[in-house]
Amino acid sequence: MPIPDSPARPASYRTVLAVPEFRALLLAQTLATCGTVVVQTTLSVLVYARTGSALLASLAFALGFTPYLFGATLLSAVADRCPARDVLVVCQALSCAVAAAMALPGLPVPVLLALVLVLGVAAPVFQGARAAALPDLLPDGGYPLGRSLLRLVAQSTQVAGFAVGGLLLLAVPAAHALLASAAGFAGAAVLLRYGTRRRPARLGRGGSVARASLAGVRQVWAVPGLRPLLLLTWLPPALAVAPEALAAPYAAQLGAGPAGVALLLCAAPAGSVAGELLYGTLLSPATRARLLVPSAALIFVPLLGFVFRPGLLAATALLVVSGLGYPYAMALDQRTLEAAPAPLRGRALTLALAGLMAGQGLGFAAAGAVAEFLDPSLVVAGAGLLGPAVLLLCRGATRRSPVRAAPGPSTARFPNTRTP
Repeated sequence: MPIPDSPARPASYRTVLAVPEFRALLLAQTLATCGTVVVQTTLSVLVYARTGSALLASLAFALGFTPYLFGATLLSAVADRCPARDVLVVCQALSCAVAAAMALPGLPVPVLLALVLVLGVAAPVFQGARAAALPDLLPDGGYPLGRSLLRLVAQSTQVAGFAVGGLLLLAVPAAHALLASAAGFAGAAVLLRYGTRRRPARLGRGGSVARASLAGVRQVWAVPGLRPLLLLTWLPPALAVAPEALAAPYAAQLGAGPAGVALLLCAAPAGSVAGELLYGTLLSPATRARLLVPSAALIFVPLLGFVFRPGLLAATALLVVSGLGYPYAMALDQRTLEAAPAPLRGRALTLALAGLMAGQGLGFAAAGAVAEFLDPSLVVAGAGLLGPAVLLLCRGATRRSPVRAAPGPSTARFPNTRTP
C-alpha cells in the first residue's frame, strides 16, 4: 500500500528518491534502456553491413515500436492479473534471452528483425506494469514525480546508450555488443527481483489473457473521465514530433549539415529536462494541474515561428522553449491515475503508454509524408497550428466528463477482482 504522506512534507524528488524500491527500479530502467538502445544501434549497423539496404537498417529501429499497440491490446491484462514484480522480471529476462539469441552467428536478417518484434511486444507490458506499480511503492503525490524521474533518466540514458553503442562497435564485434546488451537486461532483472517487494495482483487469474485484455480496452475506453485524458496523452506528442522528424531536411535547407541536425534534435529534449526539473521542484501538484492545458499549449506556440523559416540558432531556441511544455505530462499522469478504476489500472496505463509510442511513430511518418509536398518549415508550423485545436477539443471533453476519484474494486463489474 502507498506510504501515507505527511501534510508537512509533501512529495518531492527527494522523498521519491528516498524509497529504496524506487531507486532499484530507476537503476533497472537505466540498464534496460541502455540495453535497448545498444541493440537498436548494433542491429542497424549489422543489418546494413549484411544487406547494404538503408530501408532494412531503419527497420531495426522501427520494428521496436510497431508491436506496441499489439502488445497493449492483447497482453495488457497481464499487468493487472500477475504480481507487478513478476511481470517486470519476466519481461527483462525475455529481453535478455532475445538479445543473447541475436548474438548467435549466422542468423538470417529476417530472423533478427523478428526478434526485434519480440522486444517490441514485451515493452508495453513492462512499461504498463511498472507504471501501475509506482503508486504502491511511492508516497502519496509521488506518482507524477516518479514518472518524471523515469522520463528524465530515459532521455539521458538514450543519449548515453547511443554513445555506448557506438563505442562498443568500435571496440568489439557486433555479437559482443549484443551480449553486453543481454547482460544489461539480466542486471535489470536481478535488480527488480531482489530490489523490489512482491505484491499481490489486482485481479484474480482465470480465462484468456487476450480476451481479458480486449475487454479491458473496451472498459478503459468506457470510463468517461478517462477518454479525454488518453487523447491528451496520445495526440499532442504525435503532433509535437514534427520538428524531430524533419530535422534533417530542415538543417539541409539551412546548409547546417550533420551538426545542425544534432543541434535541432537535442533542443526539445534539453528544454524538456529543464521543464521537468522546474515543474517538479517549484510547482505544487495543484498548480501543475491548473497549468496542464497551458503547459501543453506551450509545446506548440513556438512551432508557429517556423512559418518564417528561422535560422539554425533561432530554430534551436524555439524548440528549447517548446520542450519546456512537455512536463504537462506530470499533471496528466496524476489525473490518469485518479481516473482509472483500480482493477483496470494496469491495462489503462499500458494502453496510455502504448498509444503514446504508437502515436509518435505515426507522427513521424505523417510529418515525413506531408513534407514530400510542403516545405518542412510549413509542416512544423502546421503542427503548431493543429496542436492548440486538439487541446481545446480535449479540454472541452474534460469539462463535460469531469474526473472523479477512482472507485475501488467492484466485484459486480469485475468478478475476478481482489484487493492488493
